[in-house]
Amino acid sequence: MSERIRLQVAGMPWTVRVAGRGSPVLFLHGFSGSGLAWAGLAGIGGRFRAIVPDLPGHGGTGWHRPEAARGDGQTPPGGDARPRASVESAADDLATIVRRLVADRVDVVGYSMGARIALRLAVAHPESVRRLVLEAPSAGIADPRERADRAAADVERARIVVAEGIEAFATRWEGEPVLAGEAALPPPVHARVRAIRRSNTPLGLAASLVQGGQGAMEPLHDRLASVAAPTLVIVGSRDPARTRGEEVAAGVPHARLAVVEGAGHAPHLERPDRFHALVLEFLTEAAP
Repeated sequence: MSERIRLQVAGMPWTVRVAGRGSPVLFLHGFSGSGLAWAGLAGIGGRFRAIVPDLPGHGGTGWHRPEAARGDGQTPPGGDARPRASVESAADDLATIVRRLVADRVDVVGYSMGARIALRLAVAHPESVRRLVLEAPSAGIADPRERADRAAADVERARIVVAEGIEAFATRWEGEPVLAGEAALPPPVHARVRAIRRSNTPLGLAASLVQGGQGAMEPLHDRLASVAAPTLVIVGSRDPARTRGEEVAAGVPHARLAVVEGAGHAPHLERPDRFHALVLEFLTEAAP
């Protein structure tokens, strides 16, 4: 049975679920998900203490300081001078959460957006990370023009989700090529993914897009060599964004790259048995 914890970090509310016993593992979900996306996987056979937060703008976690809100209790996406849904701020907050909940370092498993935050955590707070599993990661966008184009595209996506609502946006988002693999998921899994996506709020997802998208984050390509944690990078063979993960694996010292055949952007959903085996083997092997 999991315990649902509400935390305040630098004035912003976080929701974190904790379940199991043993060595602590921090699980970070992808964009438009929530901590519930790891249900059934986070415990990895009950061997670990799973620490599963809702990331900023998702689930029960905020995206701004309450005192920065407008009079109606809402903040425009990106309106806070200190964007709390950014990759950088999320990593800082997670380092604080780790210190509060764990006496030592944690293993970290991150998917997509969660992998970008996990990578930032390992770079900026190496004292918090013991081992690192990055599923479909990206180190950001190095080219300034490409980064600006992506930032503009994410601002437009944010406008759409606020203007049209969560259902219309979720339907649009599910049509993105990077999520093509979801269509082949077993019906119960597909339904759960869709329900979690639609449980989020338009303003929360808008803030995540504007503040924490690849166009907004500080590129980490030049800092990959500083990652000290043993690292496993997992990518799907059919993922349109596969090369981003391969670049991360090539840049992190001694990182291992595992390519899951037949999977797209989300091997943990599309090939869960293979993903499970890779992660379990990596987290239980003897320390280097």
